[in-house]
Amino acid sequence: MRNSILIFLFVTFSCSLTKAQEKLTWEDFADVSFEPVYNEKYDVNFLMPKFGEKIQSYQGKQVSIIGYFLDISGSGEIFLVSQNPMASCFFCGAAGPETIVEVDFKEKPSFKTDQIVIVTGILQLNANNVDHCNYILKEAEGQLVN
Repeated sequence: MRNSILIFLFVTFSCSLTKAQEKLTWEDFADVSFEPVYNEKYDVNFLMPKFGEKIQSYQGKQVSIIGYFLDISGSGEIFLVSQNPMASCFFCGAAGPETIVEVDFKEKPSFKTDQIVIVTGILQLNANNVDHCNYILKEAEGQLVN
């Protein structure tokens, strides 16, 4: 009987953890528009995000997204998850900034560029700092999908 109760509590706890995490799609990240804003530091106009209500509702929450892993630094310092593989990602001009998420992993991952991963972390919306992506996952963990 005691084992049954422990199993029930474990399953209930595990299910509650799963529900605490929102699984987002790339369509969710597309809930953004962009306006040119002058940046004094770089003396140039940047397209700055205006986040929609739906994506704003996930600010500060634990979310997950499936995408292509990108190590854009090449040295394991700057990681992204992208809707597209490296050859057609945002930085190659084939997509918009809403198709990438900067990832701040808890521990350095062993993934290779273009592997498909699911990444879970706390969503931070970045509307002001042009040195970082518009979407950032903090305290993130990842898992290889393929």
